[in-house]
Amino acid sequence: MTRRLTIEQYLEGIRLQDKFVLSRAITLIESELISDNELASQLIELLLPHTGKAIRIGITGVPGVGKSTFIEVFGRLITGTGKKLAVLAIDPSSKQTRGSIMGDKTRMDELGRDRLAFIRPSPSGNSLGGVSRKTRETMLLCEAAGYDVILIETVGVGQSETAVHSMVDFFLLLMLAGAGDELQGMKKGIMEMADAVVINKADEGNERKAHLAKVEYQSALHLLPPNENTWSPKVLTCSALRKIGIEEIWGIINDYQIVTKNNGSFYKKRQAQNKAWMHEVIKAELERQFYNHPQVREMLRDKEEKVENNEIHAVNAAMELLKIKI
Repeated sequence: MTRRLTIEQYLEGIRLQDKFVLSRAITLIESELISDNELASQLIELLLPHTGKAIRIGITGVPGVGKSTFIEVFGRLITGTGKKLAVLAIDPSSKQTRGSIMGDKTRMDELGRDRLAFIRPSPSGNSLGGVSRKTRETMLLCEAAGYDVILIETVGVGQSETAVHSMVDFFLLLMLAGAGDELQGMKKGIMEMADAVVINKADEGNERKAHLAKVEYQSALHLLPPNENTWSPKVLTCSALRKIGIEEIWGIINDYQIVTKNNGSFYKKRQAQNKAWMHEVIKAELERQFYNHPQVREMLRDKEEKVENNEIHAVNAAMELLKIKI
């Protein structure tokens, strides 16, 4: 059994940018043990003054769009400038083990060996949209450990995009050209969240389709209401496989930082995200306390059966359970 580190050892290891201690700290905050949760909260609180200096980038896209290849090439470009990069890949969890499918780490071979990079697949568990409940805390730990750029990859399904958007500065949407009607399958909400749309795999005779898709997305984005931060979402094409167009994407992200920091919207967005995070934690904790209450656990199955059999209205059943004083 591995001995748990002390708070001083965690703080010292993270201050010295020790990847092993950072990994141990992330495991600590992912733990469901009450004793670990208390230590994790203390650790985050003490490290908070050393966070917030990184640029936080969310990357999403449908399966098959080439996220892993893109992130490896994009990541190598970032570390090539001397910046430290942390990649938090939100993996679907195993139903049996609740562990993480380590696919992303094995697909990013070069980046995984890069001394300036840190890759952490994180099990999604039961959280909304497949996004890890502890991703925000993991991000803060990486920032405290001196990482300059944080990439958060979503599984590209359900509402995971919304959750990741709520914790990043820049949201990048990866798309494919030539995969059918370019706009028909896109949710308007995801388009509204994007700070940049990048059409990947613009290679091997696919350049013309990629260009046409770019024009369509540009037209679609013009129809959306303007962003409060005055930033106009950009549309670019790239080929992660051939390493074409990657530098332009990094340039757009740097332009975004300049524009939004100059007008103050960069910091206002983070303040709003922190406040929303607090309310999310309150809701999650109230739900946890409710379902763990002995009287609720005793009555819940009976109410469920009666609702299933139409013996009681679902709303009335819920209201009866909510009358229990927690």
